[in-house]
Amino acid sequence: MKREIIITDDGSTTIRIPEWDENYHSTHGAIQEARHVFIKNGLDLFHNQDSISILEIGFGTGLNAFITFLETLNKEKVNYVGVEAYPISTEEVLQMNYVSELQATDFKPIFETMHNCSWEIENQMKTNFYLTKRKQFFQDIEDKNNYDLIYFDAFGFPLQPELWSEVIFEKMYEALFPNGVLVTYACRTPIRKAMLNAGFSVEKLPGAPGKREMLRATKKP
Repeated sequence: MKREIIITDDGSTTIRIPEWDENYHSTHGAIQEARHVFIKNGLDLFHNQDSISILEIGFGTGLNAFITFLETLNKEKVNYVGVEAYPISTEEVLQMNYVSELQATDFKPIFETMHNCSWEIENQMKTNFYLTKRKQFFQDIEDKNNYDLIYFDAFGFPLQPELWSEVIFEKMYEALFPNGVLVTYACRTPIRKAMLNAGFSVEKLPGAPGKREMLRATKKP
């Protein structure tokens, strides 16, 4: 399936799939969406916690992982697991401009290693940051009480509604620690209902630029 590299409105790159009329990130700004949804409304909730365990649903271009790395340099330990069924190519990785746009030239080798490192094993990116990439379909996730935070960054509901089902969110609920949090850019009624039916308490929050609302779900203690 053909994939194109495009520039979003904040100057950062993303991947577009013309056949699906779908993008990996918001065309209003890939970096600003990642910061708003996953950092401001997710990671920042754990700023007083010395260590954190994160599961990303849709590793994709590595943007969320790289920003998380930059935001957690002072934490004692970060365990980051990224699930991706269809990894992007080396050629596509080289066209992502996140290092320059985030003014993180010193950490360019880290971004490259995130993509080049082995799958299915734990890789140490830095003293405190451990990355495990799993080539796996979301419906095959079987983690139990492993994570503080989930970045749910699957393709959109109209394209793949099965990825936003009650069955999937039950798996997400099981994967989180009690009081764990899931954040996503999406905010559709069927998604919210699926989260509630899975056992989450759910809140609507202001969305990233170009999107009115997003969802944050918390596992009940």
